[in-house]
Amino acid sequence: MTRSPVTQAPVKLHRVSGLLLHPTSFPGRFGIGDLGPEARQFIDFLADSGQQLWQVLPLGPTGFGNSPYMCYSALAGNPMLISPERLRHDGLLDDGDLANFPEFSPDRVEYDRVVAAKTPLLQTACENFKQRATSEQRSQFQQFCDSKAYWLDDYALFMALKRDQQGSSWHTWEPDLAHRKPEVLEQYSRRLTAEIFYEKFLQFEFFYQWSELRRYANSKNIQIIGDIPIYVAHDSADVWANPENFSLDETGKPALMAGVPPDYFSETGQLWGNPVYEWEHLQKSEFHWWVQRFRAMLDYVDLIRIDHFRGFEAFWAVDQGEETAMNGRWIKAPGMEFFEVLREKLGKLPILAEDLGVITPEVEELRDRFEFPGMKILQFAFGSDPGNPYLPFNFSRNSVVYTGTHDNNTTVGWFESLSSHERENVLGYLGCTSPEGIHWDLIRLALSSISNTAIIPVQDLLGFGSDARMNVPSKAEGNWQWRYHSHALTSEIRDRLCKLTKLCGRAPAHWGH
Repeated sequence: MTRSPVTQAPVKLHRVSGLLLHPTSFPGRFGIGDLGPEARQFIDFLADSGQQLWQVLPLGPTGFGNSPYMCYSALAGNPMLISPERLRHDGLLDDGDLANFPEFSPDRVEYDRVVAAKTPLLQTACENFKQRATSEQRSQFQQFCDSKAYWLDDYALFMALKRDQQGSSWHTWEPDLAHRKPEVLEQYSRRLTAEIFYEKFLQFEFFYQWSELRRYANSKNIQIIGDIPIYVAHDSADVWANPENFSLDETGKPALMAGVPPDYFSETGQLWGNPVYEWEHLQKSEFHWWVQRFRAMLDYVDLIRIDHFRGFEAFWAVDQGEETAMNGRWIKAPGMEFFEVLREKLGKLPILAEDLGVITPEVEELRDRFEFPGMKILQFAFGSDPGNPYLPFNFSRNSVVYTGTHDNNTTVGWFESLSSHERENVLGYLGCTSPEGIHWDLIRLALSSISNTAIIPVQDLLGFGSDARMNVPSKAEGNWQWRYHSHALTSEIRDRLCKLTKLCGRAPAHWGH
């Protein structure tokens, strides 16, 4: 159980491809995908099919609605992704601990049941660590806690307090606790010592297992694309511990809420409810909180996709009390200055810009100034005119093409939802006479495009319909549940993807398969 650090892999994005899959979607008997054996099998599939990238969604601990874009921490890992089999392998669980685990659906994550079933295992592992850990393991744990103290101390106390306060949002706690009066924090920290240790242990285990998995991926020439949501959840350790960074009223509620105006996904816009940033305050500290966030991410992934990149140029702000995002306004953000500081402190940035939505020349200038590749979505390419930026003949090389993202329907589901006229347009562009195999037609279109990077959601690789969709934006519940079966990624799919990847010049150089 030696736990050595992972070194940063070099970033090379010249004509490559990969798959989009969140770890919760892995198969396995514990009700939710995790960082155990199935994750390694997926990495093997990536390598054997000529892929060089694996894109994940945010890995943080999720709150209400189970959205990885609404976490209790921007820097912590989700304990539900910890593999019980890895814990057993490391001597922190025994065979008997896993013997009577309840049965779960292989198709969907039943989050409440999973939390109820896995939590006792994690608590047992923590107790076993206290009793069995060698002096070397204790030293590694202490080293982890010390090196991550800048976020871990606040997060562990926050989660311990949240349980102590019956799960209520921090802004409803007693005022001295909500506003972090030092003597009150000290009093609670003493009373919740065991609970705080448990939270730190969970983070130690999560990052150990994730780091081992990343090392395995890198050894197979696979780089991992992580995901930074521009905003953090209001009910999070980040906002509770750093309220000065956010637009809050005197009670701690968001004074200005984040969202986007009416768009392709919603006629009333999307009201996310997160507090927007106090950018003037962040500027005074040379964006210290943000720099820490990026630096922490680059410890665990190779590249970073910035969700809602346009918010760094200007963001949609909605007053407290509004029930939709329709009555918001655009407010300028110091994006140029921010990315200059980030580059100065962290070097050339391995960033992909999610530049979807209302994109202005100013947003494009910000993206291009730092040479960040933008995103091209093939499902958006049809139904307008030849000037549509999502048609492949309008792509630039410095871009990332997707058949669809986690917010889109699957390709099969999308095609089935089109009118007959729209279907004819799609088939005409693709040069097809039949819609059968439409997912492979779009995969071929993505891989053969001039975009340096192509990413395919696993649902599209498998040809699944709307029931395999990961997320429906603006729908509060019932998302993020999809899982695939253990034998779904067959040798036939692997070989077909491999052949197409090689044909389109995206396989690794000197690849012998």
